[in-house]
Amino acid sequence: MKTLWGDYYINMKAKKIMKGDQAKGKKPLFVQLILENIWSLYDAVLKKDKDKIDKIVTSLGLKIGAREARHSDPKVQINAICSQWLPISHAVLAMVCQKLPSPLDITAERVERLMCTGSQTFDSFPPETQALKAAFMKCGSEDTAPVIIFVSKMFAVDAKALPQNKPRPLTQEEIAQRRERARQRHAEKLAAAQGQAPLEPTQDGSAIETCPKGDEPRGDEQQVESMTPKPVLQEENNQESFIAFARVFSGVARRGKKIFVLGPKYSPLEFLRRVPLGFSAPPDGLPQVPHMAYCALENLYLLMGRELEYLEEVPPGNVLGIGGLQDFVLKSATLCSLPSCPPFIPLNFEATPIVRVAVEPKHPSEMPQLVKGMKLLNQADPCVQILIQETGEHVLVTAGEVHLQRCLDDLKERFAKIHISVSEPIIPFRETITKPPKVDMVNEEIGKQQKVAVIHQMKEDQSKIPEGIQVYSDGLITITTPNKLATLSVRAMPLPEEVTQILEENSDLIRSMEQLTSSLNEGENTHMIHQKTQEKIWEFKGKLEQHLTGRRWRNIVDQIWSFGPRKCGPNILVNKSEDFQNSVWTGPADKASKEASRYRDLGNSIVSGFQLATLSGPMCEEPLMGVCFVLEKWDLSKFEEQGASDLAKEGQEENETCSGGNENQELQDGCSEAFEKRTSQKGESPLTDCYGPFSGQLIATMKEACRYALQVKPQRLMAAMYACDIMATGDVLGRVYAVLSKREGRVLQEEMKEGTDMFIIKAVLPVAESFGFADEIRKRTSGLASPQLVFSHWEIIPSDPFWVPTTEEEYLHFGEKADSENQARKYMNAIRKRKGLYVEEKIVEHAEKQRTLSKNK
Repeated sequence: MKTLWGDYYINMKAKKIMKGDQAKGKKPLFVQLILENIWSLYDAVLKKDKDKIDKIVTSLGLKIGAREARHSDPKVQINAICSQWLPISHAVLAMVCQKLPSPLDITAERVERLMCTGSQTFDSFPPETQALKAAFMKCGSEDTAPVIIFVSKMFAVDAKALPQNKPRPLTQEEIAQRRERARQRHAEKLAAAQGQAPLEPTQDGSAIETCPKGDEPRGDEQQVESMTPKPVLQEENNQESFIAFARVFSGVARRGKKIFVLGPKYSPLEFLRRVPLGFSAPPDGLPQVPHMAYCALENLYLLMGRELEYLEEVPPGNVLGIGGLQDFVLKSATLCSLPSCPPFIPLNFEATPIVRVAVEPKHPSEMPQLVKGMKLLNQADPCVQILIQETGEHVLVTAGEVHLQRCLDDLKERFAKIHISVSEPIIPFRETITKPPKVDMVNEEIGKQQKVAVIHQMKEDQSKIPEGIQVYSDGLITITTPNKLATLSVRAMPLPEEVTQILEENSDLIRSMEQLTSSLNEGENTHMIHQKTQEKIWEFKGKLEQHLTGRRWRNIVDQIWSFGPRKCGPNILVNKSEDFQNSVWTGPADKASKEASRYRDLGNSIVSGFQLATLSGPMCEEPLMGVCFVLEKWDLSKFEEQGASDLAKEGQEENETCSGGNENQELQDGCSEAFEKRTSQKGESPLTDCYGPFSGQLIATMKEACRYALQVKPQRLMAAMYACDIMATGDVLGRVYAVLSKREGRVLQEEMKEGTDMFIIKAVLPVAESFGFADEIRKRTSGLASPQLVFSHWEIIPSDPFWVPTTEEEYLHFGEKADSENQARKYMNAIRKRKGLYVEEKIVEHAEKQRTLSKNK
């Protein structure tokens, strides 16, 4: 096998394999031994050389039927010979046996990776969980071995395809009985036709034949009785059944065995907290544990292509289908005989759901069927997502146009079986800010005059900002709460692309850091952090420090307060205020515990305002991406002064009420207790006023400050991009490029596939422009080009949606109105229209009434 490929040939005289086939003009060994034999077979069949075909068949010891040998189509003859000479089933089976690794060859590192989800580490598990590693490695089939099964997905099959619903073949006795009944019915029909059998009238006036042989019912009556329940069975068989596609890693899966079903979010540590007896507790009577269920393995199937075969047990290392788990498993799960097993990491699919549509039934009374059908579709397709918006819309999120159409067809024909109305595809966008441009729209460097014009334009934009908000030339926004007790100063800066990518890749780690920070704030024990988790956190911090360099990013990483949106997104909030220092790395500062406790609730309001601001940007209410908000100043001096004055007033009132009763010591004690109680609630007196709770004012003020800080910077939209791989011949390359440029696509690479005339084109295409792309490119190229689209990344749209001409060259090039199509503005207006937001557009401009020549005569 080593010499089959490479610079080798076979010397027939010496009967040796020798080197240097190209230098000596010899054919390679693979050509000599394999390809020439196949070519000779094709040549004989295509030329219809009967003698040569018979010789090949005889030498190979094959038996070809007379029908195939006389067939005029050469493909039939080639298929008949090759299916016996080189059967593909034997080749695939041999390749699986030789190349696929044995389950016993699994490494310890792979076991730990399978058992650790998110940022968890194997050493952080309880000892009972770590003991399961040996069962993985051993892959034993003993009765004492724990049963561990991983369900990777659920797939839907027609209930008729299940083995228990298939028609059973008849036995010889049943065939003989049916033949006898048919013979009797035929004889009775002949007798009735000749008038030999008397007729008895029934109540409805019709006649029925009497049975000549006593009370024994006739065969056709038995058939009618047996056919009555069949319509009910047919309705049941029309339903979809779900089979779990699974693999056994340890133990033997037996039919009827009781087993734990562990969801992807199950935690053995949570089980220990809720169950006092621990993992040794009996399965029956356990308290309710999140993401855990207890059920029996109802049916085990062997997956034979499209067929299913019953199994009683499955040894470890095998793939199987499990029935009866549709009520316990949504997409993936881990089945184990012990609750100490952690859930496996779910499968990562290359296709990311990005295209969403809103779905509703055409008849409102069919809404329950739609809800049930969408649940079944969500369970059957691992790449689809089902969402219910706050407005009540049912949203279907798919990977692309073809996947969307497939899901809609399944929803209408298989799962819901109703007529549905589908909205236009909803394409997500992101909002961000960029550095000020150095060239104008005509690619000329912005000089002093142009800078003055740009600054003048920015001042006009800033004039739209309401009063009471101070805007500085460096982009700093200072805003005060409605009750004038707190002042916030916020600045927005664009993050480098590398930092945004790092934040997206480490979203799971950021989420675990947020949980750690919340436990710190609640005063819980933090010694549960494992060393490896801490190492991942410090590695993540080091990557941020490596890319955030320069004077304006100095000490920024240490001052990161939160991430957003949803506390794990690609935006950061930096706290530079000296009054209250908080960081995602260390939690609140320890130097002033009283101040920390006093500021913590207000700090949570600031973070909540940041989360709301990053969740919906000012352009079209889309989430933000790649933005750093810096809280430069957080002034609460007026809030503290009012709190102190209110406290003094309360203390004075308490002293007046307590001064009159010195002779009663119990009354004095009661007054002091009341004073202490009010003193402990000193922050609550100014928290609520005519503008509402102070925490709510802080949230709204922080949100507005972030939005205005974005508006004073150059704003841009970010579009979702597909990675597009196109295979095409050289004759249609120009048409492929024309379709890509028409849809705002960009070619990255073009290379020719060796040995063919096909070109492989790698390009990027906006998701918003991808609808109908595959059909158009096939039509334009007559089917010679086939694209493949996979979601790749987010990319900034270079055009400014708010751009207006400011320089003389721009006025000459674009005109005063600059009404040429702006792609970013078109996207922004479309999103604002869909969301019901205000759109600044003019339908008719400089119109005048039409005059006809007939009226002027």
